[in-house]
Amino acid sequence: MDDPSVHKVGGGRKKTVSFSSMPSEKKVSSAADCLAFMQGGCELKKIRPNSRVYCRFYTLESDLSCLRWEPSKKDGDRARLDVSSIREVRTGKSTETFLHNGPLSEHLAEEAAFSIIHGDDYQTLDLVALSADVANIWVTGLRYLLAHPSIIGGAWGGGGGGGLGEGVSVEGSLGSKMRSEWLAAEFALVDEDGYGIVSEDVAVATICKLCPGIKEAKVRLRFKEIQRSKEKLTSHVTREEFQEAYCELCTRPDVYFLLVQLSKDRECLDPQDLRLFLETEQGLSLATTEGCWELLRRYEPSAQSRERGLLGLDGFARYLQSPECQLLDPEHLGVCQDMNMPLSHYYISTSYRSYLLDDQVHGRADIGGLIKALQSGCRCLELGVTDGPEGEPLLGVDYGPDIPRHHHHHHHHHAPVTIRSALEVVNKYAFLTSQYPLLVYLCQRCSPAQQRTMAQHLKKVFGSRLYTPEALPVSLGGRATTLPSPEQLKGRVLIVGKKLPAEHEGSDGEVSEEDEEIGGGGPLAGRRMTIPGEEELGVVLVVPPPSQPRKLRLHKELSDLVTIARTGSRSFYTQRASHKQAQQQSPPSSPSSPGTPIPPEPPYWTLCSLGEGEAGRLTTESPEDLVMFTKRTLTRVRPSSVRLDSSNPNPQGYWKGGVQLVALNQQTPGAMLDLHRGRFSQNGGCGYVLRPAVMRDEVSYFSAHTQGCVPGVPPQTLRIKVISAHNLPKPQGSGAKGEVIDPYVVLELHGVPADCAEQRTRTAAQNQDDPLFDETFEFQVNMPELALLRFVVLDDDYIGDDFIGQYSVAFECLQPGYRNVPLLGMTGDPLPHTSLFVHVAITNRRGGGKAQRRGLSVRRVGRRGREYVTLRHTGIKVVDETFKLASAPLKEVTELREDAQSTTASFKEQCGLPAVAKLKQCIQSLATRLQSPEGTMGATMVLKEGYPCLDPLINLSESTRKLLAAYNTMIATQKQLIENADGVQERIAQVQREGMDFHEELPRLGEKEGLKGRKLSKAVESFTWNITVLKGQSDLLRGAKMDSLDALRQLALACEASGLTSPSSSSNSSSSTFSTAELHYSSHPMAGRRSSTHGNGRI
Repeated sequence: MDDPSVHKVGGGRKKTVSFSSMPSEKKVSSAADCLAFMQGGCELKKIRPNSRVYCRFYTLESDLSCLRWEPSKKDGDRARLDVSSIREVRTGKSTETFLHNGPLSEHLAEEAAFSIIHGDDYQTLDLVALSADVANIWVTGLRYLLAHPSIIGGAWGGGGGGGLGEGVSVEGSLGSKMRSEWLAAEFALVDEDGYGIVSEDVAVATICKLCPGIKEAKVRLRFKEIQRSKEKLTSHVTREEFQEAYCELCTRPDVYFLLVQLSKDRECLDPQDLRLFLETEQGLSLATTEGCWELLRRYEPSAQSRERGLLGLDGFARYLQSPECQLLDPEHLGVCQDMNMPLSHYYISTSYRSYLLDDQVHGRADIGGLIKALQSGCRCLELGVTDGPEGEPLLGVDYGPDIPRHHHHHHHHHAPVTIRSALEVVNKYAFLTSQYPLLVYLCQRCSPAQQRTMAQHLKKVFGSRLYTPEALPVSLGGRATTLPSPEQLKGRVLIVGKKLPAEHEGSDGEVSEEDEEIGGGGPLAGRRMTIPGEEELGVVLVVPPPSQPRKLRLHKELSDLVTIARTGSRSFYTQRASHKQAQQQSPPSSPSSPGTPIPPEPPYWTLCSLGEGEAGRLTTESPEDLVMFTKRTLTRVRPSSVRLDSSNPNPQGYWKGGVQLVALNQQTPGAMLDLHRGRFSQNGGCGYVLRPAVMRDEVSYFSAHTQGCVPGVPPQTLRIKVISAHNLPKPQGSGAKGEVIDPYVVLELHGVPADCAEQRTRTAAQNQDDPLFDETFEFQVNMPELALLRFVVLDDDYIGDDFIGQYSVAFECLQPGYRNVPLLGMTGDPLPHTSLFVHVAITNRRGGGKAQRRGLSVRRVGRRGREYVTLRHTGIKVVDETFKLASAPLKEVTELREDAQSTTASFKEQCGLPAVAKLKQCIQSLATRLQSPEGTMGATMVLKEGYPCLDPLINLSESTRKLLAAYNTMIATQKQLIENADGVQERIAQVQREGMDFHEELPRLGEKEGLKGRKLSKAVESFTWNITVLKGQSDLLRGAKMDSLDALRQLALACEASGLTSPSSSSNSSSSTFSTAELHYSSHPMAGRRSSTHGNGRI
């Protein structure tokens, strides 16, 4: 048999097709469709425990009584399986055959695999379909038959596909009845004469209204096909034809299969079903039944169903497409981070020369760019100012004295923009999008007279909003070396520019103007370098030797308005040198001295501006020093002057080095600006995002370039299943052939180097605008706070532009469960009704720190070679003695966490479910095995000290007893973790506090032990490493405790929903379980729903 999943498409190119073995014009929209498809039969691969794979053609008998397959060595009567003997149908690779068939199983798609458990001894028939869609059809059909034993064996007569379809659908499912009643009511509204027919135009308009985003031409075409098939002479549409067209065009198979899975067989959800879905799949652990009623009223289109409290297929699809189910956590739509930390602790949205149209050299100034940047949340705006005629400074590129200005004549017909009018526009839009402070970055080379004019404009236009040095409080919270917070500076404008020394007298003075661009050399002079991120373009720059710094006459009146003084890279090198020197000097031994003399740091009201090339070099060669420097000092990176086309560098490369202000050409769309938008949508788009804790803490170890960049914290695993896409437009400006598109999805993970990865789906050929993919991808995330996920949808059938849409989101903003991803066009605007449908799961991978970490000592000890995190030796006796006290509690952290994880994994495996399965699914699987033929349960949930244990009520089979034991072992380890976590955490915190007492004293203590130079630096690094490990492990344990409480709550709810609570105890048992769980839960409202390892700065 030809493999129907491969079709030849134009030019002999092979493409795989989604919904491969489905007749392409018919969509599955009911259980009857599934049964009809199964009666037609298709090829499935049968997997045997001995790793053999057999291709067989499977069919469902016309009387629905049994499955048959051929060819087979058995005679026809034995090559069959009675439907009545089927116990359970499982999805995925979850049986012994799949789990213990290592090499073979890895090559089989999880989504296309399913198993039929049958007979009294629970034998398995393990199958793999050609695509996930076909597997879904078989699973849905078989589960339907299990739920409706009355129709098996010819109750409907073998009507083949069609007749059976109608019968089963109408009689069988409550949801499909509700749907046809609703469609009949909608049809009646437009059938004015009541004759049961409407014009084609009315039918098309009604379907387009009920199903927003569907293309009108597609609906019209379907009615034309119906007319042709019935050889009708009129174009009028009957109610039956209207319903048929609607069900075919507007049913999303992915949503239908999910609904069937959740509602067993009714094809609709009641508030209790919905609540279970929200709690176990969508991660909303505090969902309430009232909230579910509210959702139901909002999204269910049928008034009758709303009254009955049922959510049908169309209502469920609307809910899944709604903003509530978007990938971005709605908490992040507003400001959700702590805004009371010093300014240097935030990434700040920064624009570069947004006032230029066209390119960076010949571009003319225009105010529109400034407005756009401010509207998009930009909080650091660059203004170039040059001398203008009649003493009025102009907005424009700050050309050096060596660059001829003759090209101004190109634009003589465009009126130049005065700085006064530019400032008025900035003032008007400054705080409309964000209330937080706006930095105005001045690059000016005006004469002192025009500088004075500019100073007067600044005062006049900004008035009381202008934050001037006189307004600075003398001491801000004890240490006068930190900047104020965004909260303190709300609604203020700060000027960044060159500044005269404080003691300077006279009306103007000279300041050196480091070259704003890649000149300026410094320690890099004479080296050849490529633009970071553009290596493949092969653009090589030779850094010129440092020119004599240009001198600039600066007027005192302008200098006095500058709050933040701009310096060049020299301030970084000076501070680094003095810091190193201070660490290695022996301090004076007077008792009053707290340690080394404080190195002469640049005053904290400074901003260090680096060129792209130099900053790239520093993030690669001295990442730790750069992060250290940015803890106190604001640092800005500007795009290289070689980017004449205003292209942008990759901001992620500089964020990982701690750089707060990465200036981008906000007027240039593309991947780099997408990442920038993704990063700043993390905090309500206010232009400020808190940097990771390891970049803020006084003592913390962080190196972006090692595998485990934060010691003591294991990576998280992100699993994304790309299910489908909806209403995809053709690429804009594309020369694609014909009307069809061949879309595929690329997933990019951006972050620290160890996290960067890219994966793609197959191409859904000829599948037009609603392709199904059903593919799962896995990413390891070492540094969640810095990770960004970007979805890009591209067309494989294009000539020219292949870009369809994209969406970028910070890892910290991802919501788990089934989510819609609204796609944006090239300029960042939403594409109407266009989205991806995905499933997201985030888990902390099992196992502590991984051995490949540089210098993390890992010993394989005890249980199954478990890896324990240990601390480093500093070589300072008193410090090492203190840290030694942490080794026992650290070992306990690993044991508590891993015992809970491994018993949970083992319970899931025994239930025949994959590691990502939810506990609710395990309980459902367990309940089917515990149910006797009479419908009574073989075990009941009993609360023991508030923990939901299962006690057997009757004599159970060996395999079910094992399963109950696995459940109770899991509960015991969760109990251990919950009851011991706080004590262990306190012991670790105690060591951390005692360790921090030595922080200031380290150089003196090291000196006493005879440590100098390199050895002393190493001791300080080990100390920092240890403090970071203690903090990381403590956070992990806190997160694990929250997860365990959440798991218990889920288990109790699932037991109640599956009928495992005994009638007498159900009322009190469930309420007391929930009250304990909710009590624990509500006491930490924000604690790690994603158990993020370092506080993500939420309030």
